[in-house]
Amino acid sequence: MCDRIVLFAKQPGKTSFSSLFTIKHAFNTQKVGHTGTLDSFASGLLVVCCGALTRLAGRITEFDKTYEAVLCFGTETDTLEYTGSVVRTAPLPQEEKLIQAVENFTGEIMQKPPLFSAIHVNGKRASDLARSGVEAEIPARKVTVYSSEILEIQKNSENLVEYARIRFTVSKGTYIRSLARDIGIFCGSASHLTGLLRTKVGSFELKNAAGYSYLPEFNIQNAILISQGQLKECDHEQELQEIVKNNSEKMSPQLADYCGFASITLKKQSEKWFYNGGKLASSMFNISLFTIQNEFAAVFTEEKEFAGLLQKDKNGYFKYSFVVHKN
Repeated sequence: MCDRIVLFAKQPGKTSFSSLFTIKHAFNTQKVGHTGTLDSFASGLLVVCCGALTRLAGRITEFDKTYEAVLCFGTETDTLEYTGSVVRTAPLPQEEKLIQAVENFTGEIMQKPPLFSAIHVNGKRASDLARSGVEAEIPARKVTVYSSEILEIQKNSENLVEYARIRFTVSKGTYIRSLARDIGIFCGSASHLTGLLRTKVGSFELKNAAGYSYLPEFNIQNAILISQGQLKECDHEQELQEIVKNNSEKMSPQLADYCGFASITLKKQSEKWFYNGGKLASSMFNISLFTIQNEFAAVFTEEKEFAGLLQKDKNGYFKYSFVVHKN
């Protein structure tokens, strides 16, 4: 089994699930899981866990994320992106109003998720309800937009904003599609996403991802071309599988640091006790567990092999999260 983490650059037009095909075939395994879905129209960074490391997926999903988004003004769609049907039109905004809107939606905000989303309402996906014609009532929830920056603006002949490319760094659960909708409304206009690129997940960066060089440059013009079906991806499947093999990483102290984990070493004489789930004690490790400030601690053997993950309970004591047994 290949216990690794892969940074993968998803192409626009593919689902996150279908994008895992390359990694499954590269390692000849079905045990893979990404750590945060990207919509089909979107592109960018997927952090993919393989083998035993799939148990880290839930933790990585919690990380903050950075996106670049191209907003198209004047129309709002039911899906809040370009593949949807137009539900509202409005005048284009002035640049000054756009600047105010972006500032207004920076910080801690209450956000209403899109109707077309994976959120469950009464046991059913909101997107499934929306497709069947049922408009689910999804309550607003608190999210954080840590930073926003307008990177590029395209105006019409009357000096009104048609498109804007904006970088957002946000907390888990923030919908960039909803930000686009709300920014448009604040501007006295309407808007939806023409393009979306995820560039960071926690400390993981898109520029280090397998397939990054195959992504088209992300700017307003290319986002428009992709939305119009004029910029097609090339088939690089065989090359990508080789790149994935050469760029995947085993869990290491450096990778643990990227994940926000402390790294501790399990003493040789304590390995059998640890692998059998024996009661944890500081004497088993190279450091006292009571001195660790992190919520999680990645455990490595003296041979630098990843042995498992510990997590603090509500009383501040470390417990087993999971153990990776030697093959």
